[in-house]
Amino acid sequence: MKSREELCAVIEERGLSHVKVGVFDVDGVLCGKYMARDKFLSALDGGFGFCDVVLGWDVNDQLYDNTKLTGWHQGYGDAAVRLLPETWREMPTEDGMVLVLGEFAGRHEALCPRGALRRSLAGAAAMGFSVQAACEYEFLVLDEPTAAARAKGFRNLTPMGSGNFGYSVLRNSVNTEFYRGLLDLCEAMEMPLEGLHEETGPGALEAAIRVDDALAAADKAALFKTFTKVLAQRQGRSASFMAKWDAAMPGQGGHVHLSLRRADGSALFHDPAAPRAISAEMRHFIGGLQRLLPELTALVAPTVNAYRRLVPGYWAPTAASWGIDNRTVALRAIPGSAKSQRVEFRVPGADANPHLALAAMLAAGLHGIAHRIEPEAPCEGNAYLQEFPSALQLPRTLGEAAARLRESVAAREAFGADFVEHFAATREWEEREFRRHVSDWELARYFEII
Repeated sequence: MKSREELCAVIEERGLSHVKVGVFDVDGVLCGKYMARDKFLSALDGGFGFCDVVLGWDVNDQLYDNTKLTGWHQGYGDAAVRLLPETWREMPTEDGMVLVLGEFAGRHEALCPRGALRRSLAGAAAMGFSVQAACEYEFLVLDEPTAAARAKGFRNLTPMGSGNFGYSVLRNSVNTEFYRGLLDLCEAMEMPLEGLHEETGPGALEAAIRVDDALAAADKAALFKTFTKVLAQRQGRSASFMAKWDAAMPGQGGHVHLSLRRADGSALFHDPAAPRAISAEMRHFIGGLQRLLPELTALVAPTVNAYRRLVPGYWAPTAASWGIDNRTVALRAIPGSAKSQRVEFRVPGADANPHLALAAMLAAGLHGIAHRIEPEAPCEGNAYLQEFPSALQLPRTLGEAAARLRESVAAREAFGADFVEHFAATREWEEREFRRHVSDWELARYFEII
């Protein structure tokens, strides 16, 4: 754990006139600014004000018209933000600059995605558990700037490489400038990668971030998404974490791996006397996820585009299925040693806010442990070809998912009514904005013939 004293010493030694600060919004977007040194040092004690519009607009800065705790009716005043000196890290792209994260406090703390995860972690601590987690991302890299891709309507893009060459050493050796640049950047920013490789599809990569305590793991995942884009754009490239960027390509996942430990450090999920060493608590954790996932889906599939990925046969589940070391299910139980045994949550796409994906996974799993919920029989073989009960089916649209979240008693208990109401409203807004749009498909299908 890094200290405030260490941070202040670095600022002093480098003679920094400003420090970069940032907070994550509900979509996981890092919002921030440069703060003058004296103001920053003062804010370490008393916090600072950040316009609450960052909790009241969408990813295109369009203002929500259906939220309660922020909006025109509240005047878009300042939201209190507490700085987190233990999160400071180097910014190798900015010659000695440091980045410090914050989180929303006061009346806006209820809406803070990092706060939602902290509430889930508090629930785990109350049960005597600590949580370790890691995120892995599939993402797209283009050999053209974002501005060029936008100018042609994101059509006929130029990925970094062509063809389907998963795990290709040829590709990562040819494109070593990006690969090595990303490895070095992540190491310098204290979010080291355990693995980075070519995925199936042109320009498709996958990165696995090293395991850490859950809150730090979520911070690292959100920072990884931001600074992967920074690196790509500085190289004249672009990167995207859309869940589904092309109908012909597999979607881009943002899978979460999670394990629990008891107060004495022993692995809660590992029982050497049980079949495949899967403990009763691990079974119940999976059972809770199966039970609650359909009503928490909006937290892990938060965009209209996310539901383009959740279709059969494209490495993404459509039901709250589980299996043992099976990549066609939603919940993959991974047997191993006491150190490595874990649950992989395969529903979140790369577009999910990692703080909320982890919060949802943990809250549902803890619910299962607390209520000793037994899961369905594990799925064997190809889950995409199997039928599952309606209770296990995931919502098919963002609007349906938002409605299920709004009605969820378990979500309100885990995250608070204010958070659930606000987040559901933001997803309803997103669905409404989508419905206002006339797509290329509609024009081509209906313009002449209908």
